[in-house]
Amino acid sequence: MRVIEIPRSFDYRNIEALYLQIDMDRPGPVLFDLRRLRWVDPNGMLGILAAGKVAAEAGSAPRISLPDQPEITSYLDRMGFREAAGEVFEFGAASKWRRRARTSDVLLEITPVTKNSDVHQVVDRVQSRAGAILSNTLGYPASAVVQFSVILSEVCQNIIEHAGRPGWVAAQSYNWKRRLGRHVAIISVADIGRGFRASLEDEHASRFGERWGDVTALEAAFLMGLTRFPDTGRGQGIQQIRKQVGRWNGLLSIRSGSARIADTPDWSSKPPLEEDLRPFPGAQINIILPERVK
Repeated sequence: MRVIEIPRSFDYRNIEALYLQIDMDRPGPVLFDLRRLRWVDPNGMLGILAAGKVAAEAGSAPRISLPDQPEITSYLDRMGFREAAGEVFEFGAASKWRRRARTSDVLLEITPVTKNSDVHQVVDRVQSRAGAILSNTLGYPASAVVQFSVILSEVCQNIIEHAGRPGWVAAQSYNWKRRLGRHVAIISVADIGRGFRASLEDEHASRFGERWGDVTALEAAFLMGLTRFPDTGRGQGIQQIRKQVGRWNGLLSIRSGSARIADTPDWSSKPPLEEDLRPFPGAQINIILPERVK
């Protein structure tokens, strides 16, 4: 059995450590080992789910070993990871999940997105929590709730428009006291669908010729605002997201295929473009909104 090791601290900064261990051409049983896990953000959680789905579709039987710290399993439970993982993994006999009551400290639990009605339910569910977090924790104006809802709606809609497959969304706020000296809210979206390259290929590949690939497709959508629709004005969600995240001095990154593109604020060390990454299906979106500096 192959073992996929999940790092002790697992978030958007080292998500590639997971993708590097995924071999889509190698069937056989796989164990995702989370026993050493001590910290994970929504990107890490959705990355584990997506990688488990990829392993299953490659002919493997993915199993999972849960963290050995009750505080971590309790947090994963509040985030809805247990329910989502139950649809992807087989839990080993030694995996003792201590189910606990949900609390209201989660901005948005891991939620599957398969159709347009799911998007509306996500936005409705998160609005009251978002208002408190955006105003009280991040110091944003009251009007930010509507803008946040637009961002959330658009990133979920991206799953339906580009993926052609189900995906997940999750969001949470954290105190990055040591890392940034401020609170942040993190939104993560992931799917294992066709990705940006295949989604845009029919409409735009010919104009780019031999340059067409994962990087060019991401640049076309992210920088040029091109969509899979031939008529102008449709599918402009990414541009709306970029503008609003930029106004809040946030970070937005999209990984698809073998590339990642990002709008990186001055507080982030992430490069604006990464290529020749380990190929991985679908698309993964990461948004980080920092506390407003007064």
